[in-house]
Amino acid sequence: GSPAIRARLVARDAANDLAVLSTDLPQKVVPPLSIRARMGENVYVYGFPQSDVLASTGNFTIGNVTATAGSNDDTRKIQISAPVHGGNSGGPVLDQYANVIGVIQSKQIAFASGDVPQNVNFAIKTSIALNFLEANGIEAPINVRTNDPLDGAMIAEKARNFTVQV
Repeated sequence: GSPAIRARLVARDAANDLAVLSTDLPQKVVPPLSIRARMGENVYVYGFPQSDVLASTGNFTIGNVTATAGSNDDTRKIQISAPVHGGNSGGPVLDQYANVIGVIQSKQIAFASGDVPQNVNFAIKTSIALNFLEANGIEAPINVRTNDPLDGAMIAEKARNFTVQV
């Protein structure tokens, strides 16, 4: 991984598991956001899960939007099938155009039966993240899906350029 850099907490939203951090590093890339996730669309997750065991340089997984609401019909979230683990929390969920459509949430669930579901993960919708940013005076680029879809390798490369380990 990279050397540790001191960050300042700018704003946080405990209810939605979101935070804005600031560093003295120059900003390389600001990812475009898209405010609509569609059930069935491909999603891509980039992050640093279990970096003490897995690659510390980042990890990229692929899945689908499996529901446009979270557990108990929580409309702030989407459900995705892309595998995520501890360390993915706060990382981006991207669509096939490399727009951010969600932010991975850390909480895992178990069914009443005691089963821990496979590939049932949740992300905070970009619209919720945008409300949080706007409330804190932070402008974010919103992208309409007009360009051609990208392949997974291109999406991973773009995600690597704007995702850091916290």
